[in-house]
Amino acid sequence: MEKLVSSWSKNKPLPESYIFPPETRPGNLIVPTCKTIPVIDLCNAEGRNRTDIVQQILKASQEYGFFQVVNHGISENLMNESMDVFNELFEMPDEDKVILYSEDPKKSCRLLTSSLNYDREKVHQWRDNLRHPCHPLQDCIKHWPQKPIRYREVVAALSIEAKKLGLRILELVSEGLGLESGYFGDKLSEALHLFVNHYPPCPDPSLTLGITKHCDPNLLTILHQGDVHGLQIFNNEEWIGVEPMPNAFVVNIGNQLQIISNNKLKSGEHRVVTNSRVARTTAAFFIAPSEDSIIEPAISLVGEASVYRAFEYKDFLLDYLSHMGNNEVVLGRFESQSLNNGKRTTHPKGP
Repeated sequence: MEKLVSSWSKNKPLPESYIFPPETRPGNLIVPTCKTIPVIDLCNAEGRNRTDIVQQILKASQEYGFFQVVNHGISENLMNESMDVFNELFEMPDEDKVILYSEDPKKSCRLLTSSLNYDREKVHQWRDNLRHPCHPLQDCIKHWPQKPIRYREVVAALSIEAKKLGLRILELVSEGLGLESGYFGDKLSEALHLFVNHYPPCPDPSLTLGITKHCDPNLLTILHQGDVHGLQIFNNEEWIGVEPMPNAFVVNIGNQLQIISNNKLKSGEHRVVTNSRVARTTAAFFIAPSEDSIIEPAISLVGEASVYRAFEYKDFLLDYLSHMGNNEVVLGRFESQSLNNGKRTTHPKGP
């Protein structure tokens, strides 16, 4: 519990264990806020403009691995209420948070700090993190926080809506890729996990990171990033900031969607920077396959060569954790044998 950044960081200098090497720290470089990351209006997805929306999603997923969605069907009230609840949780006294804190990886709902690799990592990340599964809801909700009082009610409602939104976007993606309707249904999108990240004000944001550069290992991520800057994506060999927009969700392509699309889409590399003025809290819903799902490129997208071999999703997750999210290494280990025996594939270096 004493490891939580929010428990000890106020009015303290930045500890050496949080200072990143010069080549990975953000420094004092001013990162532009990107106005070009597509903002897609989903209210146009059900009418005669559907084809145009599908192409916008496909283009954004190819160029950035990221886009934002507005008019997505989740009410402004629910979005605001959920963020209020998340902030309340991190503002609770230590005696309430200690109930949630755990270093036991088998505990499904737990509060931790930095990452799952805290004891192995060379440098810690400037964040606290609450994580728990959201599906099946009737089983998971029993293990969720009991405080704040409204947590279970509000987060249950948001998780249901986030899953619906994710499946809707996946249906548009499958349409754009020429796959049959419902391709990403059932086991390929069965799991839903929530990560609530809290980044307290940092004494020196130039030296540390909230989250290091990585791609998400899952299928699709739906992020409520609130109104504080911090998310940056890596595109065309430079970092660009993702501007917080009122009532918008950030969507990013995960590794499994890149693999199933046979590299037609790319998982977006990204990181989180801190700031010295205000705390930042975000909520990310990770839509993922069931652990025993067989993942492989869709047959209709293979063409002359399949970039990746078939594997069980749980094997990918184990590799991802053991290599601390090193995207190039992890994806390389799941390339098809023919590619490994010949010329290696160059993977996208996007967001």
